[in-house]
Amino acid sequence: MAHIAAIGEVMVELAPFPTPDNNGRDIMALSFAGDTYNTSVYMARLGLKTDYVTQLGDDPYSAQIMQRMAAENIGTGMINRLPGRSPGLYIIRNTPDGEREFFYWRKEAPARELFSSQEAADKLCEKLQSCNCVYLSGITLAIIGEQSRVFLYQSLAKLRAQGVTVAFDSNYRPRLWSDKNQAQQAMLAIMKHTDIALLTHDDEQLLWGDDSVEGCKQRYADFALRELVLKRGADDAIIITPDEELRVPVAPVQGVIDTTGAGDTFNAGYLAGRLHGKSLEDSAKQGIRCAGIIIRHRGAIIDKAIFDKELGA
Repeated sequence: MAHIAAIGEVMVELAPFPTPDNNGRDIMALSFAGDTYNTSVYMARLGLKTDYVTQLGDDPYSAQIMQRMAAENIGTGMINRLPGRSPGLYIIRNTPDGEREFFYWRKEAPARELFSSQEAADKLCEKLQSCNCVYLSGITLAIIGEQSRVFLYQSLAKLRAQGVTVAFDSNYRPRLWSDKNQAQQAMLAIMKHTDIALLTHDDEQLLWGDDSVEGCKQRYADFALRELVLKRGADDAIIITPDEELRVPVAPVQGVIDTTGAGDTFNAGYLAGRLHGKSLEDSAKQGIRCAGIIIRHRGAIIDKAIFDKELGA
């Protein structure tokens, strides 16, 4: 079985419940999410051996996160628990068209201390050598800080030298960076250590002011990417390799409720397909289908029975 490890942060999520209480007050549903964690859940559901790499506290919510991972068949052997700490928190607000706003409380989250020293990075690198693929995102880069990113890049270089594939989703969130230039430099730095780049139309526009296919191709032409995947919402997904360029249509989806986690779920479908030996096109189709399921339900992670049923249908 193909083995993948995702690196990042799991947070406490509060999302709007469909109906207010009798006094007209909003009701919030508590769950757990985070971009790479969301992807991990769906990769595990799609049959990949999946581990998660993060740091949590010793509080009840960290314990619940560990229990939730175990229930989703996600390995927790690469997770550190820090005494006296607790995970970050975010709240989602949805607009009428299904788009979302995020509000964060995460400055003291223990995941920010991943790769905080050479020793910590070396220990994680040793554990990750058993994987076929390592997956991380721009949010992972943003939360760990500049010096930790240097240790991370060194670890990724070692892993790639040993045949481990590195997959990266740029996932740009401006409020996590001191300025746009810092984010741009970090994104370019990690592309030197990336095999599969999973980019999003909106993020490219926000970060670079250019979301064109040709602009993306030129921007990343000097990097040794095996696959560059450009997610463009309802428009065709585009896959660029050194040998070809593919366009994979996105079927219209009726009844969109919440787009939270759509890109994360596409990534899960795509990476599961590639690691299971599927073609570029079939992997993209699987990613599109998975994302199409998620956006018709509330929250980044939907009930497994619902996901499995709709995927099977």
